[in-house]
Amino acid sequence: MPTSNEIQRWFPSPSREFIKRVWKAVPEKDRSPLEETFKGLPLDRNPLNMLIDLAIVHYKTTFGKSRKVAIIGPTNVGKSTLFNQFVRAKSDQAVVSPIPGTTRINQEADAGIFAMIDTPGADAVGAVGEAECEAAFAAAREADFLILMFDALQGVKQTELDLYENLLALKKPFIIILNKIDLTRKFKNEVVAKAAENLKVNPEEILAVSALKGEGLSNILMSIIAADPSLTVSIARALPQYRQKIAWRAIITSASLAAAIALTPLPVIDFIPLSATQIGLVLTIARIYDYKITPARAKELIGTFGLGLLGRTLFQQLSKLGGVPGWLLSSAIAASMTAVMGYSSMLWFEKGERVSAKAMTEMSKRLTSIMLTKLKAVFKRKPSKRKMESAVNEILSESELEDSLTE
Repeated sequence: MPTSNEIQRWFPSPSREFIKRVWKAVPEKDRSPLEETFKGLPLDRNPLNMLIDLAIVHYKTTFGKSRKVAIIGPTNVGKSTLFNQFVRAKSDQAVVSPIPGTTRINQEADAGIFAMIDTPGADAVGAVGEAECEAAFAAAREADFLILMFDALQGVKQTELDLYENLLALKKPFIIILNKIDLTRKFKNEVVAKAAENLKVNPEEILAVSALKGEGLSNILMSIIAADPSLTVSIARALPQYRQKIAWRAIITSASLAAAIALTPLPVIDFIPLSATQIGLVLTIARIYDYKITPARAKELIGTFGLGLLGRTLFQQLSKLGGVPGWLLSSAIAASMTAVMGYSSMLWFEKGERVSAKAMTEMSKRLTSIMLTKLKAVFKRKPSKRKMESAVNEILSESELEDSLTE
C-alpha cells in the first residue's frame, strides 16, 4: 500500500513540484494523518470503487463542486474507453469505435468524487481537426487535473511531442499514461522506456495501462487522489466504513463456507478445514485493517476466543432440545461461530477491544438461534454443500446481523 510520497514518484517533475506545493499548504497537524491514509488504501479496483462510493457523501457535503479531470491525447489512443471505465452511469458513457475521430466534442460525466471529461483528439488537422483540438484544450484549461494519454503501439511521435509541450504550458497537475500496454506485453519495459526517452521523463513517471481490460486503473485513481488533499480528506473519512463493510463481506463468505463444511456433523469447531477457514478469515480482516499478523498468531487468537469449547457446548445443549437434525445444527453453529469470531477480530484490529467470553457466548447463542430459525425455514432435508453455502450467504447478506450482534 503506497504512501502519498511514493505515489508522487509516478508524476512527471512539473506535476510533482506542483503537488508538493499544494501539500505543503496543508497544516502540519493535518498533513501527517492524511499521509497515513494512503497506507490503508487498497490497490484493488473493486474495493476502491466501494471506497469511492462511501467517500462521495463526505466530499460533496464538505467541498460541494467536484474537481474536474480531463483526458487529453492524440486521436484513437483510447480516451473514451478510459472515460467509460470511470463514469458511474451507463447512460453517460461515450461512444467507442476503432474509427479515428469517433469523439467529436467534449463529454463530461460524474465519476464519483470528481468529474471526468472525455475529449476529441488534440492532434487532428484541417478545419474540423482544429475545432476538435480547440475543444480538447478548452477542457484542459477548465480542468483541475489532466490525464495525458498516449498509445503504446504508436509510441510518441513528433506531433505527440508538440501536443505534450503545449499541454505543459497550461501548468496543470498531470500524469502520463501509456495505453494498450496489453498489446505489447512482451516488450512492455522497452516500450515504456522509449516513450519516456521521447518525452524526456523517467520510465517510472509513465503509468502503463490497458483501459480496455481495466489494468492499471487503480494507479490512475490513486494519482488523482494524491494530487488533491481535499480528495484525501474524503477518502480518510470513508475509510472506517470501507473497512467495516469489506470485513463484513469477508465474514459472510467465510461463515457460508463454514456452514457448508459442517454439513457432516462432527465436532465441527475442531474440524481441520473449518479451522483453516477461520484462520484465513482472521488473516484477511487483519490485512483490511493494516494489522501485521502471522498464521500462527491467527491460530492463537482463535484459541484465545475459546470458540472450540463454546461450539461443542452449544451443540450438546441444543441437541437435547430434539427436533433439529444434526447437520442443520452443526451448520448453524459453524456459521455463527465463524461470524462471531470475525466480528470479534474486527473489534480487536479496529479498536484494540477484546470481546469477553461472556459477550461472545451471548452473541453466539443469539446468532445461532437466528441461523437455526432461518435455515429450518429454507431446508426440510439435508441440502448440498453449495446450496447450504448459498443460503447462509443470502441470510447474512440480507439481514442486519452485524447490528444485532451488538444490541
